Amino acid sequence: MADNKKALKQDRKRVSAEQPYELSYFRKKHGLSVDQAKDIIKKAGNDRDKANKLAEQQTK
Repeated sequence: MADNKKALKQDRKRVSAEQPYELSYFRKKHGLSVDQAKDIIKKAGNDRDKANKLAEQQTK
């Protein structure tokens, strides 16, 4: 068990294009291709709220 309990918390306000499960969830949620999802996450700077807004704008 780790001594630093704070290091174990998940940061739900960020999204990473480098984590396959996060990328897969994000692209399926918004109906995007892998390249589109990666581009949106890059533009949003890993901010999940901003990435979701950009994805919603793109899919409209």
